Amino acid sequence: MSESRVPGDTRGHPGAPGGGTLGYPGVPASAGQRVGGSAGRRVLVALDVDEREQALALARELRDEVGGFKVGLRLFYRHGPQIVEELAAAGARLFLDLKLHDIPETVAQGVRALAGLGAGIINVHAAGGLAMMRAAAGAAREEAARAGVPAPKVVAVTVLTSLEQENLSRELGFGRNLEQVVLAWAGLAKAAGLDGAVSSPLELTALRTALGPDFLLITPGIRPAGTALQDQKRVLTPAQAVRAGADYLVIGRPITAAPDPVAAMQAIARELAAV
Repeated sequence: MSESRVPGDTRGHPGAPGGGTLGYPGVPASAGQRVGGSAGRRVLVALDVDEREQALALARELRDEVGGFKVGLRLFYRHGPQIVEELAAAGARLFLDLKLHDIPETVAQGVRALAGLGAGIINVHAAGGLAMMRAAAGAAREEAARAGVPAPKVVAVTVLTSLEQENLSRELGFGRNLEQVVLAWAGLAKAAGLDGAVSSPLELTALRTALGPDFLLITPGIRPAGTALQDQKRVLTPAQAVRAGADYLVIGRPITAAPDPVAAMQAIARELAAV
């Protein structure tokens, strides 16, 4: 795991303004701090689109307004590693959201393959267990050292934001409540040496309390007031999520499907600036 963030000291951290060659802006040391002088830097825009040209156009249009972009299964499976390299070459800061989940050696080799593409953050699924997450963390560090580049942050996905307690209990057979599962998996990720976790915004306060200010918390399930929930179930507004302890907010359709994506993003930034 990379060195811990110390409140008020972000030197050399890829999330710090001017720190690290990946250029990730202003990861806050604790909830409520402004990020790099621009509230929009907390936002990672989800490029959940089909067309390469649309993804590149959105990145060019929004890169000066946001903290980075999320590349997920939809875009990656259509265009492969090349789209990640193209976005990185265009100056986009990237979160590669592929949720690797397999036996430890397979995930380690997957992380090695992804580490050199230019993404600042890669994720795995916490359900893969302690050994798998340790293998992922070690592979990211080793591959980055071999290539002479900064290691990407590796974070663990916990319980998907499309799931609720009934899904966990009746469909998946979990005996504990949803928040307990999220806390347990995120704690396991920290023990494995990962840099952070992904959860719904509803668990952020409990995670921040349990895991401290130096553990990176990324949250999807963000819906500005008045926008449709779609397939998200456990959601908060951007300002609510930041108050709860989020470092980064993953926001897709409320920005990318808006008639004017820049105006939509700027409205979210104004909301966050008031936090």
